[in-house]
Amino acid sequence: MKQTFNMELFFQALADQTRLRLLNLMGDKEICVCYFVEILDQLQPKISRHLAYLRRAGIVEPRRDGKWMHYRILMPQHAGAAIILQQTLASLKDERVMQSDTKKLLKACCSPAKFNGLQGAPIPLTAACCERG
Repeated sequence: MKQTFNMELFFQALADQTRLRLLNLMGDKEICVCYFVEILDQLQPKISRHLAYLRRAGIVEPRRDGKWMHYRILMPQHAGAAIILQQTLASLKDERVMQSDTKKLLKACCSPAKFNGLQGAPIPLTAACCERG
């Protein structure tokens, strides 16, 4: 049986500051949970609960790589929800807290050793944050 899109769950998923911050950090990248923990300065179980909520709403999808869990945005199949998500993501870029999170992510990508929880963490896919020499 094909599961129908749950619009109420979708909007509830977008109605939380932490989940919006997670989505903003993902953007067009795949991010390891450890980066979310470091950037948002929140405990891993809390981050994982928010990611599970986004997953149930059909907004993100996970990928395991050894001990690392990575998440990326998954555009909903529902056309209206996809438009709303795209507009939401675009508008987040103008918010100060979102801009600050993005700067922290860029620093973490370029210097993961400076962050406690990022020892050995994989750099987010498609992150072109700094010159490697």
